[in-house]
Amino acid sequence: MSFLIGENMIGGYGSADNILKGCTLSVERGQIAVIVGPNGAGKSTGMKAVFGMLNLREGSVKLDGKDITNLKPQERVNIGMAFVPQTHNVFGGMSVEENLIIGAYRREDDFSDTMAQVYDLFPILKEKRHQPAGELSGGQRQQVAVGRALMTQPSVLMLDEPTAGVSPIVMDELFDRIIEIRNSGIAILMVEQNARQALNIADVGYVLVNGSNRFTDTGQALLENPEVRKSFLGG
Repeated sequence: MSFLIGENMIGGYGSADNILKGCTLSVERGQIAVIVGPNGAGKSTGMKAVFGMLNLREGSVKLDGKDITNLKPQERVNIGMAFVPQTHNVFGGMSVEENLIIGAYRREDDFSDTMAQVYDLFPILKEKRHQPAGELSGGQRQQVAVGRALMTQPSVLMLDEPTAGVSPIVMDELFDRIIEIRNSGIAILMVEQNARQALNIADVGYVLVNGSNRFTDTGQALLENPEVRKSFLGG
């Protein structure tokens, strides 16, 4: 039984309710699961469905064996899920530290240790902690967004294209940090356009096409699959 699984998911948004066509996505504790595929394949929709951001016509979502299909996103945050959207994921007019504090809004304990862990993971944020988040580079804003999600002490971290619009060097740095988060025991479900690089760090990968699973395997096996390489990785 998977720690987190969205199984046989069918649904979409409003009148476009057929984006997902039986898609299944799962991830274990201490694992990175990467969702890749062509534009319009339903990658982000699938992950948002797991987080409760759209209603499923069919299928279910379970966390640690409990059916959470009907829980709202906020309720899923309360049971250990955190979601970092691709854009509009920081409060630009607030400082880095204020953004992180907002991440701990539901906590009643002393969260200073968690903030210290975030600063250890992303040292540049400690250096710029009093600077408005809107003044940071794209890669640094992504670090703020991930750091704020970690302030909730999640068991599942969901990332929607975390390296979009950043340089290759910054992408490599972000992937290194994502590996560190995985190694702490957190389950990571991630959508990525940089498929080859993402599959290189993935424990499991999902290739979606037209809202359905086309390939599911380890990241390394998908990288070595001739059809995956030809059709989705540029040869």
